[in-house]
Amino acid sequence: MAETITLTAAHDGFAFSALHAQPEGPRRGGVVVVQEIFGLDRYVHEDVARWAARGFEVIAPSMFDRQQKGYVAQHDPEGFQTGVAFAKANGPDNAMGDIQACVDFLAARGPVFLTGYCYGGTMGWLAAARVKGLSAVASYYGGGVAGMADLPLGCPVIVHLGAKDPHIPAQDVKAAIWTAHAETPVYVYEASGHGFNNDGRPDSDLADAELARQRTVAFFAEHGAL
Repeated sequence: MAETITLTAAHDGFAFSALHAQPEGPRRGGVVVVQEIFGLDRYVHEDVARWAARGFEVIAPSMFDRQQKGYVAQHDPEGFQTGVAFAKANGPDNAMGDIQACVDFLAARGPVFLTGYCYGGTMGWLAAARVKGLSAVASYYGGGVAGMADLPLGCPVIVHLGAKDPHIPAQDVKAAIWTAHAETPVYVYEASGHGFNNDGRPDSDLADAELARQRTVAFFAEHGAL
């Protein structure tokens, strides 16, 4: 069962909320779960529970607390517009500061990983370049990844994309990543569109979602998870 805790970003002293869940069974490591633009909605809660069930201590920061404390939106046009506006207003420095605080919270107890979705997929790629203490990152369908594909990465990254994603041209993103980082595993899921990790959403394929999770867990194990 996840609890809500408060962490403080060192770069500006801002206190933000985060979901925190202890691992079930032996602890394999820590995972920072970075949300889509819709806040800590039920899909984030479900993902936190999945990671805890796989043996990870989990932190999911409320990334837009500077814009609106506890922001959660519906997956509709209004929620999309507000989330995009909040992401732009928050900026990359605040996002990286909050993720760094999450990593620092987990780091004393073992290796720390990150998985991010949509907005979180982009922030995850950026975190691999800018945040200290990450052992590996899983980036899911991040719309900004292609534009920052050539950033020097400080840890290994695995990337998951949906072939039917109307917003992100999966093969173009894959090509951009492999041009800069040929060693990075990039998987394109033919049955899935955007947001396919969200079980029950229209673009979600349960088999693809589970395969991506298995690949991510194996990748984390390859890079230090117990």
